[in-house]
Amino acid sequence: MPPASGCHLDSTSPHDGELVFRIADGSAEDVEQAVIAAHRAQQAWGRTTTAERSRVLTSIAAGIRKDIDRLVELECAEGGKLPAPARMELLVAADYFDYYGAIVRTLAGDTIDQGPQNLAYTRHEPYGVVAVITPWNGPLNQGCRGIAPALAAGNTVVLKPSEFTSATSLALGRITTEAGLPDGVLNVVTGLGPTVGVPLVSDPLVRRVSFTGSVATGRAIGRIAAERVIPVALELGGKSPILVFADADLDAAARAAAMSVLINSGQVCSATTRLLVERSVQDELVRRIGAILNDKRPGEDFGPIVTPAQFDKVLGMLATARQEDADAAVGGHKCEDGVPERGLYIQPTVLTDVKPDMQVAREEIFGPVLVAMPFDTEDEAVTLANATEYGLAGAVWCGDTARGMALAHRIEAGQVAVNGGVMGVETPFGGYKTSGIGREKGIEALYEYTQLKTVSVTLPDHGTERAA
Repeated sequence: MPPASGCHLDSTSPHDGELVFRIADGSAEDVEQAVIAAHRAQQAWGRTTTAERSRVLTSIAAGIRKDIDRLVELECAEGGKLPAPARMELLVAADYFDYYGAIVRTLAGDTIDQGPQNLAYTRHEPYGVVAVITPWNGPLNQGCRGIAPALAAGNTVVLKPSEFTSATSLALGRITTEAGLPDGVLNVVTGLGPTVGVPLVSDPLVRRVSFTGSVATGRAIGRIAAERVIPVALELGGKSPILVFADADLDAAARAAAMSVLINSGQVCSATTRLLVERSVQDELVRRIGAILNDKRPGEDFGPIVTPAQFDKVLGMLATARQEDADAAVGGHKCEDGVPERGLYIQPTVLTDVKPDMQVAREEIFGPVLVAMPFDTEDEAVTLANATEYGLAGAVWCGDTARGMALAHRIEAGQVAVNGGVMGVETPFGGYKTSGIGREKGIEALYEYTQLKTVSVTLPDHGTERAA
């Protein structure tokens, strides 16, 4: 429906700055209407069986796959994504609905022994209306990551996507309706954080919040949630380390490090962009990474920075790094050749001569920048890895798998991959420290969207009656 204000926002392509969409500039009135619709729909949706919800969720997954070409087109136009990685992201979005559509049938409580005349058990019940607020770097994928388990658990959802990348979230609303999701169970409100996000989190009918985005906004949402005494899941920033030891497969480690800045141009919260390398092989590893990155072409091998503000931030951090005497072994500047005049492209970059107290070593860059620092001992590597306020992810590359596993246990992060270990929709995802609270993905996320109730029943003493 049209926004209450009648106003719209322009969405432009980071590839060339051209207008691609106009989205509704929502307001508190639009939020209120969406929340009321979700609240009214929740009782009936929450009473459906897990089998009924399962069928709808798997139908949504099929709908996403059916419309995959159009969804890829939308995310490439609005977010500057490359077609192949965009398709992979969106297929994972469908996988979330398939996965939670399957495991919701296993949703179960426990029985607790309170003696022969008592039946005590637990049940997992939905919260009611859940707010899901998503960022601009992976709109539909990260939206579905929260929406699918929330719906599976019997909640209804109000989704607020980033104003920079709303198109696929709006398309999801149509797909879910066609898949048989009842009206009001999923609602999408587009607009700005102050005029849509704040009223949504503050609405008394919203009983849980899931947010992915910056630490500053996450803290603001956390304060509102704390004041209202409602649970909140926060998936925030990262400054994730990749540890490479001298006995590692250096070619594989170089490919992994290069991909961390090529995928979405480093605009991935869990990207392992702090390159911690055993001193004896640092120069060789940087050379191999450079050999991979130097051949990459903007618009073909890596995409643009999504927003002008983020583009300026990354360039500003690179300028500060130069002032602090870091050296750009690879890249280090915006792309001048082979890109449109208003394209927001930055060269894939590897910084060396970086000290742990430099800005680029401490703060999340969220761009195509690797920051390389050497270490001499295992303990020093772990100290450097943990010397950050963040703790979202990490990676270890070494020749001894047992050593890699031991190191993974020492790294303060929510998930650590050893020698390229795979993480999928089945593996829980979330942060330590300032990287957030709560878990998404995996069976853990399904239970995150439920509240636990204990029921105890006194049973008739049939044994006593028969004895009499």
